[in-house]
Amino acid sequence: MSDTIGKRLRAFRKLKNLTQQELADKLHVSIAIVGAVERGTRMPSHELLRSIHAVLGVTEQELRGETLTIGG
Repeated sequence: MSDTIGKRLRAFRKLKNLTQQELADKLHVSIAIVGAVERGTRMPSHELLRSIHAVLGVTEQELRGETLTIGG
Protein backbone atom coordinates (compact mmCIF):
# COMPACT_ATOMS: atom_id res chain seq x y z
CA MET A 1 0.00 0.00 0.00
CA SER A 2 2.81 2.46 0.80
CA ASP A 3 4.20 1.91 -2.71
CA THR A 4 0.87 3.05 -4.19
CA ILE A 5 0.76 6.07 -1.90
CA GLY A 6 4.34 6.91 -2.84
CA LYS A 7 3.73 6.73 -6.57
CA ARG A 8 0.58 8.79 -6.30
CA LEU A 9 2.25 11.31 -3.98
CA ARG A 10 4.99 11.80 -6.59
CA ALA A 11 2.39 12.21 -9.36
CA PHE A 12 0.31 14.76 -7.41
CA ARG A 13 3.47 16.63 -6.37
CA LYS A 14 4.57 16.90 -9.99
CA LEU A 15 1.09 18.04 -11.06
CA LYS A 16 1.51 20.93 -8.61
CA ASN A 17 4.98 21.63 -10.09
CA LEU A 18 6.65 21.13 -6.72
CA THR A 19 10.10 19.69 -6.11
CA GLN A 20 10.61 17.24 -3.27
CA GLN A 21 12.33 20.04 -1.34
CA GLU A 22 9.45 22.47 -1.88
CA LEU A 23 6.93 19.86 -0.72
CA ALA A 24 9.08 18.99 2.28
CA ASP A 25 9.24 22.68 3.24
CA LYS A 26 5.45 23.02 3.00
CA LEU A 27 4.98 19.86 5.08
CA HIS A 28 7.64 20.90 7.62
CA VAL A 29 9.55 17.63 7.17
CA SER A 30 12.90 16.73 5.66
CA ILE A 31 13.40 15.98 1.99
CA ALA A 32 14.55 12.51 3.10
CA ILE A 33 11.07 11.78 4.50
CA VAL A 34 9.35 12.90 1.29
CA GLY A 35 11.75 10.79 -0.76
CA ALA A 36 11.26 7.73 1.43
CA VAL A 37 7.47 8.00 1.23
CA GLU A 38 7.62 8.41 -2.55
CA ARG A 39 9.89 5.34 -2.86
CA GLY A 40 7.55 3.33 -0.65
CA THR A 41 10.20 2.63 1.99
CA ARG A 42 8.39 4.68 4.64
CA MET A 43 4.72 4.77 5.50
CA PRO A 44 3.51 8.31 6.26
CA SER A 45 2.03 8.97 9.69
CA HIS A 46 -1.61 10.02 9.98
CA GLU A 47 -0.44 13.55 10.77
CA LEU A 48 1.75 13.65 7.66
CA LEU A 49 -1.10 12.28 5.53
CA ARG A 50 -3.38 15.08 6.76
CA SER A 51 -0.70 17.63 5.87
CA ILE A 52 -0.23 16.10 2.42
CA HIS A 53 -3.99 16.27 1.79
CA ALA A 54 -4.05 19.93 2.79
CA VAL A 55 -0.95 20.98 0.83
CA LEU A 56 -1.72 19.08 -2.37
CA GLY A 57 -5.50 19.47 -2.22
CA VAL A 58 -6.22 15.77 -2.64
CA THR A 59 -8.41 13.42 -0.64
CA GLU A 60 -7.18 10.36 1.20
CA GLN A 61 -8.97 8.17 -1.33
CA GLU A 62 -7.22 9.93 -4.23
CA LEU A 63 -3.84 9.50 -2.58
CA ARG A 64 -4.50 5.82 -1.89
CA GLY A 65 -5.81 5.26 -5.42
CA GLU A 66 -9.20 4.11 -4.18
CA THR A 67 -12.27 4.51 -6.35
CA LEU A 68 -15.81 5.12 -5.21
CA THR A 69 -18.45 2.76 -6.53
CA ILE A 70 -21.98 4.12 -6.53
CA GLY A 71 -24.95 1.77 -6.68
CA GLY A 72 -22.67 -1.16 -6.89
